[in-house]
Amino acid sequence: MKKRLYLILHNIRSLYNVGSCFRTADGAGAAKIFLTGYTGKPVDKFGRANKEIKKTALGAEEIFLWEYCKNVSQAIEKLKKEKVFVVALEQSPDAIDYKIFRKKYGKKLNDFTGIALVVGNEVRGLSSRILKKCGATIEIPMAGRKESLNAAVACGIALFELREII
Repeated sequence: MKKRLYLILHNIRSLYNVGSCFRTADGAGAAKIFLTGYTGKPVDKFGRANKEIKKTALGAEEIFLWEYCKNVSQAIEKLKKEKVFVVALEQSPDAIDYKIFRKKYGKKLNDFTGIALVVGNEVRGLSSRILKKCGATIEIPMAGRKESLNAAVACGIALFELREII
């Protein structure tokens, strides 16, 4: 059975980033996106399309499976119950280079049904409380002067790397 890839977007403030992540998750072959916290949804409470998400998702928001959970811990725990390995994308002291994730965790992943990538707020990232709930934390090393990439760009790099593992 092929393992599944999931994406959890937590407190993503830019609706353009959310739309871009929908399109990227679809391109990477992910199974589902969980939108948590104040991350924008493709439709509002009246069922109207969110214009900013629609602009960058280019239709992926209409065909891609997604679920909203107010609390990110709910989404993480739901996936853990389904034996999904949860990976945070965050710069932290415990983070490993995303390129060595497979080498370090490859054998362990045999015991799981899939991988979920958690991407956090563009400025604050993911809290230490959320990182503790994840099985691993990966980061994308920066070679230039900027400390990080745009959240949607980083999400794409990590998703496409993780899909090679599943």
